[in-house]
Amino acid sequence: MTSSSRKIGMLATVTAGVMLLAIYMLFFYLPPIRDESGEVLSGSFRIFFFHMPIAIMAYLAFGVVFFASVLYLREKSLKWDIYARSAAEIGTLFAFLVLVTGSIWAKDAWGWYWIWDIRLTTSLVLFLVYLAYNMLRKALEEPEKRARLAAVFGVLGFLSVPLSFFSIRLWRSAHPLMFGGNTGGSGGGLEGTSLQLTLFVNFIAYFLLFLTLFSVKVQNERMGEELDAHISAELEV
Repeated sequence: MTSSSRKIGMLATVTAGVMLLAIYMLFFYLPPIRDESGEVLSGSFRIFFFHMPIAIMAYLAFGVVFFASVLYLREKSLKWDIYARSAAEIGTLFAFLVLVTGSIWAKDAWGWYWIWDIRLTTSLVLFLVYLAYNMLRKALEEPEKRARLAAVFGVLGFLSVPLSFFSIRLWRSAHPLMFGGNTGGSGGGLEGTSLQLTLFVNFIAYFLLFLTLFSVKVQNERMGEELDAHISAELEV
């Protein structure tokens, strides 16, 4: 086992431990959650503790795509292309999970799995933008052209990230605003040490999950590039 593989194995072990702690806190440590009127919210609200960290990790992944794409365009180094495509696949997965968990939450809160709310709509646009990014990479065969066009797409496509994040601050939305204001139009927010601590641990858990998935994906992509180079060298002989 290489040093890189050992490090990834250790990271995966730590990630699993923190994820288990986050799940335990969510179901056994977290007290009943109440709105500002004192009424106990339904158990579906607990999905927020998955939903919000996953959303932030999707933004983080797409941020990595943006910076890696900029650096690829400047340096033309393969490593930046590997970082960009690795982060894009993970970010797209997280963005999909945001839509799924958000729809489950919406069904209980609004009675519908989907409404054309500004946050939901911009989250869907975000997912579709990076789904298109991944499809573009699959459609092009020439490595340098694929990397160059994907990098341009990765830079321009990042505009959908702040659009999604700030949407409920710029326009009226039924979506809860948990920080920096009231919870949607009904007030509320996360108050209390136990709620904030549980959310913090979940953030750490999903950040570690992102790092683990990213490390594994980068390692696999590098091995794939080395294998392709080896096969090309064999064919030229």
